Amino acid sequence: MILALALLAVLPSSTLGGAMPPPRDALGVFDSWGAFRDPSPKRCFAIAQPVEKHAQSQPFASIAFWPGDHIHDQLHIRLSRPRAANARVTLSIGERRFDLVAGEADAWSPDARTDAAVVSAIREGRSMSVETVGANGGPFADTYALKGAATAIDAAALGCVG
Repeated sequence: MILALALLAVLPSSTLGGAMPPPRDALGVFDSWGAFRDPSPKRCFAIAQPVEKHAQSQPFASIAFWPGDHIHDQLHIRLSRPRAANARVTLSIGERRFDLVAGEADAWSPDARTDAAVVSAIREGRSMSVETVGANGGPFADTYALKGAATAIDAAALGCVG
């Protein structure tokens, strides 16, 4: 359950009119992946932290479901450090490579089709890494274990049904 508490701190719930955020529902922890649901606005997500711990940041990989917006399997990566302004961000899962769209410290799939391909690769893979060049000019990679990811993704999807 320590993982679940750590993951709860990673993605803050939305606040409504300055009120306290509604409580987040833990749907389960599956190896290094957790599944959670926010009640308002309704969204569910599977999330994991990289294998290597980072004291200065809270990197994560998540797959989200936003039923109100008809969004499913949406990838979001929070990098462990800021990237160089023009540096590519590449997600690698087994032999598959995906170019991501990125901000300073976040990255996403360019479209829903790529999201679906990423989730398919996650279901079949053992690990994934996100590689780029840091703002300091040095390359870095954040690596994630994928054991439990498929179950967490399924739990998140089921958590937002109905």
